[in-house]
Parts: sequence; structure tokens; C-alpha cells
Amino acid sequence: MNAGDYRISAAGYSAAVTQDGAAVRMLTHEGRDLLVPFAPGEPIPDYRGAIVAPWPNRIPDGRYIFGGVELTVPINEPSRAAALHGLVSHVPWTVLYHERSRLGLRHVLRPSKGYPFELLVDVSYVVDESGFHTTVAATNTGEHAAPYGTCPHPYLMAGPSALDTWSLELDAGTFLDVTPDKLIPLQRTSVDGTPFDYRRPQRLGKTAIDHAFTDLRTIPGEDEVRLQLRDPCGTGVAMTWGQACPWVQLHTADHEIPERHRIGLAVEPMTCPPNAFNTGEDLVTLLPGTTHNAGWTVHAL
Repeated sequence: MNAGDYRISAAGYSAAVTQDGAAVRMLTHEGRDLLVPFAPGEPIPDYRGAIVAPWPNRIPDGRYIFGGVELTVPINEPSRAAALHGLVSHVPWTVLYHERSRLGLRHVLRPSKGYPFELLVDVSYVVDESGFHTTVAATNTGEHAAPYGTCPHPYLMAGPSALDTWSLELDAGTFLDVTPDKLIPLQRTSVDGTPFDYRRPQRLGKTAIDHAFTDLRTIPGEDEVRLQLRDPCGTGVAMTWGQACPWVQLHTADHEIPERHRIGLAVEPMTCPPNAFNTGEDLVTLLPGTTHNAGWTVHAL
């Protein structure tokens, strides 16, 4: 169960964050949901709103090699024989500060058999007139270099209409093709001529997405990538992030449980792609005493 529920608000935005998983349980603007919420005290469903570290997405079979040593982390997605979404999404975090419009939490990730490294992970949440801002700072407090990656796991809501009617815009040139059963990454594929070309706004329709996108173009004149999701009724939600996250995982929440099926679009800006602990692609090697920062913002349209 969630150990705490901490609320912050400003400029029409209101958010609730749980102490377990540092998860954003609810985010609204002028009373409208921008993220798929879950109930107070409810276990976090489908990593909804959680902070993910020290790796995003999956490590097939939970096995990887780092520094010439083969390591194995626990399998927590048995249907795909994968280690999914790191080690901090369902554990208690310590509250560092809680003010009207900002909240800070911390988790000390102790060395374990499969991840023998020590990290100090701080997350800050701030709301202001420009939206809901998140920053994740991970510091290597151990004696050895550590592999590292992070992402958030919010499910965005454009409005009251069905997800199939929403329009998505994301200037991404390629996506990572995966195997149909275990979603193991295969190769980068151009979005040209595929249902995954959202460089101009496109209706989601019945398309099922559970893929990582990259070759992300930033907003002209700025240093951030922007994703926009719009409901045909006129409402919408946007998410922006910096170049610390050159990848983004999108998932249309296709689910075997009817009440969770396609209820929102998971948007996960990632510092590295799936299985980066094995491929090394965009993997952060966090040296002792150093800190890595990544951040993103959600705002109403």
C-alpha cells in the first residue's frame, strides 16, 4: 500500500505523489486529469506515475555484463522473462521537503547481488504556471563505476474522449523494432511509411504501440523535445524533456484487464533504450562521486 500521499499545487495545477515509488498518483489542471490517476492507498498499477531507475524498460532474462562481470537481476515480468523498470518503483522513498508547490524525495539504492552499486537518487517535483516539472538526480556514492538509466512512467490523458480518437504529435525519425513475444529490441527502423510516423499530428486509431522512439528533433530555437496529445473535444496535454533523454517509450496501454485497457498513453522519456545494460547504447556510466540529472515537464494544452 502507498505509505504517504503528498499534495502540491500552483497556478491551477494540482498533484499528489506517493511515498512508495515516488509515484505521481494524480495530476490535474483546473480540475481536469492530465494523467491517468489511481486511488489513494491503492498499490501502483502498471508502474503508473512511478520513477524508474537504475534502468528503464527491460533487461531480457535479467542478465547483463558490466566491467567484464556477468550479473543477474531478479525477473519481475515472468511472462516475458525480463527484469522490468529497475529497482526503485515500488519501494519507500524519504521525504526531504514538502512545501505548497514543491516536493523532494530520496531513495538510497543499496548494493545487491545483481546490482552491486550504491546510488543516491533524488527526485524533485515543482508546479508553477508553466506546468508540472520533475528532476531526477542520481549520485554514485559507491566505490565503483555503475551502469545507469532512468525514466518516468506517466500515462497521459488528452481529454474525456477514447484514446483511439486522440491525435499524437512527436517529431521522432526512427523507432526500435522488437520481437512480438518478449519485446526484445531488434533494430532501428525509419518511421517513414509506417503507422508510427507522428512527425505531423496523427490520430492514434486502433494502432497498438509499445516501442521506443529516437532521432528526436527539438523544438525550433529551443533545447527540448515536445510531445503533444489532443482530444477531439479541444483539450490536450503536452510533455517536454531535455537532451538527457534521447529516447522515449510510448505505450497505448493495451491491457488484458478491461478497465485498464487503452485508458491513457504512457510517455516515458528515457536516458537510454531498452536493454542498454547489454548493448551499451546511450548507457550512462556513473563514476564514483558524480551525479546525473534528467528532467521533464507535463503541461495542459
